[in-house]
Amino acid sequence: MQFANNLNTLFSGGILSWINNMRSRSLSPRSTAAITRNNAATPSSVSTSRLIEVHRRRSLPGPGPVRAPTKKASPKKNNSDPGPKKNKRTKKRKESYSSYIYKVMKQVHPDAGISNRAMSVMNSFMGDLFERIATEASRLAHKSRRSTITSREVQSAVIVLLPGELAKHAVSEGNKAVANFAKTRKIL
Repeated sequence: MQFANNLNTLFSGGILSWINNMRSRSLSPRSTAAITRNNAATPSSVSTSRLIEVHRRRSLPGPGPVRAPTKKASPKKNNSDPGPKKNKRTKKRKESYSSYIYKVMKQVHPDAGISNRAMSVMNSFMGDLFERIATEASRLAHKSRRSTITSREVQSAVIVLLPGELAKHAVSEGNKAVANFAKTRKIL
């Protein structure tokens, strides 16, 4: 509020004395607030825009021109105008397994649903398991002095990490997936 009062004082005729005070004392605008408050607003024959122009030319510190805030017009949705496209900010993509978890769940239990919190837990579980398998496969490839992680290293990592029957089921599903991928790749 005080800043607005100072601006009103400056632009209603006290700007000339403010500029002179700034030049003679070389003070910052904050320390001259008391000086401008004490100056009486005198009518001046010089227009405010002219004073601002002089103020800019002398490059003295102080407030610039005061502009009224502009109201942004809502963009018109006209599909027929192929004008230049503006870059819209896109949301940063967050990778998750939630769509895949949902599809598998619907295959197993078509009538079941899942809450957001449960989906978050499953997503964290999948991310953790993927990281463990990738780390172990990388370690196995490094020990065998290979620079490429193949399905063999992933299979060995799954056998090492998962217990008993779960590892056997995971290996059989992995082999099925690799065979299916190889078949579709030959067609293309």
